[in-house]
Amino acid sequence: MSAKKPNLRRTQTAALQTRDVQAIIAATGNLYESISVIAKRSRQISTETKEELNQKISEFSIGTDSLEEVFENKEQIEVSRQYERMPKSTSLATDELLEGKIYFRYRQEEDNNTAS
Repeated sequence: MSAKKPNLRRTQTAALQTRDVQAIIAATGNLYESISVIAKRSRQISTETKEELNQKISEFSIGTDSLEEVFENKEQIEVSRQYERMPKSTSLATDELLEGKIYFRYRQEEDNNTAS
């Protein structure tokens, strides 16, 4: 009988943060709308972060694809690790919603304004 050892590295980095659901509901008046807003903002943050990371990593590409250069480029590895240590985009989006930093509007209101 062998018990599977937990992955300590994964458990150390995957810290859960409990959130006040009532505060999330209060932001829009509906939990599902709040989650939708958080998801859309999270995608925006993720896209911006990915573009920024790709831009920084592209500075390190020389054009040759030798394996030696990939393993020896410690600056590129450090940049990648820096981005891996950043908080998740969903956490950032949730914080922004709770702090009132996200502006959102409903598409129906927008369509009604343009029709009249």
